[in-house]
Amino acid sequence: MINYPELFNLRGKIAVVLGAASGIGQASAHALGAMGAHVLCADRDSDGARATAEQISANGVATWMQTDAASGADIAALADKALAEHGRIDIAVSTPALNIRKLIVDYTEEEFDQVMNLNLKGAFHFMRSFGRPMIKQGSGSMILCSSMRAVTIEPGLGIYAATKAGIAQMVKAFSAEVGSYGVRVNAVMPSIIETRLTAPLKEKQDIYNTYAGHTVLNRWGQPSEVGAAVAFLASDAASYISGSSLSVDAGWTAIDGPPTGLTQTRPSE
Repeated sequence: MINYPELFNLRGKIAVVLGAASGIGQASAHALGAMGAHVLCADRDSDGARATAEQISANGVATWMQTDAASGADIAALADKALAEHGRIDIAVSTPALNIRKLIVDYTEEEFDQVMNLNLKGAFHFMRSFGRPMIKQGSGSMILCSSMRAVTIEPGLGIYAATKAGIAQMVKAFSAEVGSYGVRVNAVMPSIIETRLTAPLKEKQDIYNTYAGHTVLNRWGQPSEVGAAVAFLASDAASYISGSSLSVDAGWTAIDGPPTGLTQTRPSE
């Protein structure tokens, strides 16, 4: 008999979470820690990374490190720290992202580079720096953060969406490159989640309600709901999942337009 609860257990696993100071990254770090992993919390916001590590340490084990997710050198140093302290990396999660909401014709080159360097180039650096030790040790689970904007769009999000689609494609490609070494690579694909990145939208009630209405559950998501999906992908319960972008979007991408104006009916008995 398979011990199914044990498949979700992360006791003894070494996890690194980049973006752990807030939002989805922080929730992912909490979820991994709650499932038993030793979590190295990393973020450019050193106070936030430390606070997350301290919260996890109340019932688990966590450390922290200041890391700029747009810096290849910082990401390499993060992987080196994890290896120096633990000798392996079982789980690697990256969530940082930047969105400058502008029409493409209004983007400056500097703004384009900002978004690309953090979102897409940062993902490349992360895959390379953490993929190498995972290949060498012959195991590992890597999870990155894409978005529903990889497959559906609205005006003003073109550049951001391009980076998220790029992450989804790199996840597919990298999973094919490292699968034979026992390494899995996946992404989560959230819709509208209440985070620091989406806070300006939440302040406008009409926009908040409109976005909620695009989901079949008629509500925004919480970071913990994405963190739980990350913990699943990190665990042996997802041992046959690689190269996937898991939708955590309350059905946003499953339907064509908001699910409004419909009469709720009960199936006939």
